[in-house]
Amino acid sequence: MFLLVSTAILALVAGIGIFLVACQMMSSNLESASSNRLKTLFSNVGKSRLLGVGIGALGTAAIQSSGATTVMVIGFVNVGIMSLTQAATIIYGANIGTTITAQIVALGLSSGGGLSTTAIFAAFAGIGAFVALFAKQDMGKKIGGILAGFGMLFVGLSMMSEAMDDFARLDSVKLFLASISNPILLVVIGAVFTAIIQSSSVMTSVAITMVVTGLISLNQGIYLTLGSNIGSCVVALIAGMTSGLNAKRTALIHLFFNCFGVMVFLLGALVLRVATAGMWNFGTIFEYLFPGVPQLQLAMFHTIFNVMTVVIVLPLTDVLVRMVSQIIPEPLTQHSLTAQPHFYFVDEKMLRTPIIASRQVKLEIEHMALLAMTNYDRSLRMVTRLDFSEREAFVEDEKELDFLNHELVKYIVKLNALSLPEADHQYLTTAIRSVSDLERIGDYAENITEYADILQANKESFSEEAIAEIEQMRNLVFQVYQYTMKAYMDTDREAYWQAHDFEDQVDDLNDEMERLHIERMSKGQCTATVGAQYIELASNSERISDHLINVGKTIGGLYPR
Repeated sequence: MFLLVSTAILALVAGIGIFLVACQMMSSNLESASSNRLKTLFSNVGKSRLLGVGIGALGTAAIQSSGATTVMVIGFVNVGIMSLTQAATIIYGANIGTTITAQIVALGLSSGGGLSTTAIFAAFAGIGAFVALFAKQDMGKKIGGILAGFGMLFVGLSMMSEAMDDFARLDSVKLFLASISNPILLVVIGAVFTAIIQSSSVMTSVAITMVVTGLISLNQGIYLTLGSNIGSCVVALIAGMTSGLNAKRTALIHLFFNCFGVMVFLLGALVLRVATAGMWNFGTIFEYLFPGVPQLQLAMFHTIFNVMTVVIVLPLTDVLVRMVSQIIPEPLTQHSLTAQPHFYFVDEKMLRTPIIASRQVKLEIEHMALLAMTNYDRSLRMVTRLDFSEREAFVEDEKELDFLNHELVKYIVKLNALSLPEADHQYLTTAIRSVSDLERIGDYAENITEYADILQANKESFSEEAIAEIEQMRNLVFQVYQYTMKAYMDTDREAYWQAHDFEDQVDDLNDEMERLHIERMSKGQCTATVGAQYIELASNSERISDHLINVGKTIGGLYPR
């Protein structure tokens, strides 16, 4: 008996391990193969809540990971590109999408008198391995990885099923499991097991195999499945509680949503039991609806439970959002949150979904460019008007630029080491150079503030003519900035060439400003100190336009017009 139990336990652990690896393999390859479609799927949620639910379900079904979907959504909320309401609807949909795995498992455990369905699907592990090994193209390797992961799901499932068969032959094990009939205890067991392995799909699959082999009743399997929904919140809680305010709220929405669904069904089970004097429960209902197929009975309960929970909670979304906002209120002051440099559009948690993270890097760089050019604008006001009222804001943004120069580059290096389409790898390589170019713009703006300090210390200022010329330079540099960022964000090559034309005008104006300076000096209209700051300012502005053009060049494919 000891040998049988030991062998069964080892087989079960091995089966769970293979199943987890298969889920991860399928998830990463499906996510990578989805490429640009997946990039925009979660960030294009509109005002329609049903659309949010659909996107959540479709996205989760596509990448086979509700945990990855939830962490991705928390990242979007954390950086402010998705509202709590939008996040909630996607999380609802993710709970529906994750039931696909249970349906696949049920299909795998279904077999007639002929060849086992599990054996047929398990063969995809070998087929996929050969495809990945011999494929020349990156997409072919990803398709091979998807097929191999799909096949390994059934290899793991077969091992778990065999282990359950071994346990089913032991009367002591069956009696022990049969004694666990308390619904609350079964829910807790399901939640704890899911929290440990961080996969509700595995918990549900184990429950299905236990029901099929007769180790537990369908009703017990239902309560274990309910518990798995609560346990699946652990990943989101870890991701949310280490992030910003709205990320914490999103994680709490996920927990409340799943707990509410379980509570409603537990209450429904109690009412059903009392009303029928114990003759009916959810198990007997699904046995009646899907007779003779216990694997389908539990899989269908899992799907119907999640769909019904969404139907009940969707109209209450605003109430749920208000409730979590009251539980985790806004701090009395935002100063402590904004004083420290931080990312705005990327997050460490997004590294779990590299393709989405790659898209967010572009938004972070766009925001970095805005910070740099805002500081350039402030520096010009300081030097022309000797108005230092925005000096503190300038210093804070300069700290942010320095932070991004160091930390965003580290983030990009980490991201570029992950599995991504070749186009994304190429983009990330150029992104490092763009970060450096934008940080240099911040340095030139800082130089200009120093010129303002010198003028103030000497009680000198620019003439009206010089200020008008500086304003002309400012307008041209901002034209370069606007067209460059349009080219960068939209891969618009025509916009790049428009930016290039304005940059040529900046070069010409820089030469003209030097000529006008010499002319004023010869007439005694300005001092040497003022003249020196004027020339340096013009030169710094011209270099800023050069760095902007460097950012635009990274879109590639730029040929002479």
